[in-house]
Amino acid sequence: MNIESFRTYCLHKKGVTEEFPFNANTLVFKVMGKMFALTDLVDFDGINLKVDPETGAELREQHDYIQPAYHMNKIHWITVLVKAGATDRLLKELIDQSYDLVAAGLTKSQRLALKCL
Repeated sequence: MNIESFRTYCLHKKGVTEEFPFNANTLVFKVMGKMFALTDLVDFDGINLKVDPETGAELREQHDYIQPAYHMNKIHWITVLVKAGATDRLLKELIDQSYDLVAAGLTKSQRLALKCL
């Protein structure tokens, strides 16, 4: 997966916006204002994604290209090293899971608004 296909995949999800809240290189995707994916726009070496703590632990044990997320809560976030063997299929599954996890944590009114988009 390259940066453009990653960006396109994320932006096709309901209620998603892209922002640069940290600096000009850190591309952040949010659903209804809540972050679910981020990456370095210039290097695109890894993608940080939100995970269920148990799933995150299992993924880190199974794949050497999945690590605790850099500068994030290591229990709830992982970094998937894009150029180290992660398939597009797995990346899309993990992006979907991250999006779904964040969307599930939205307020009731935000979830209703998301359904209407």
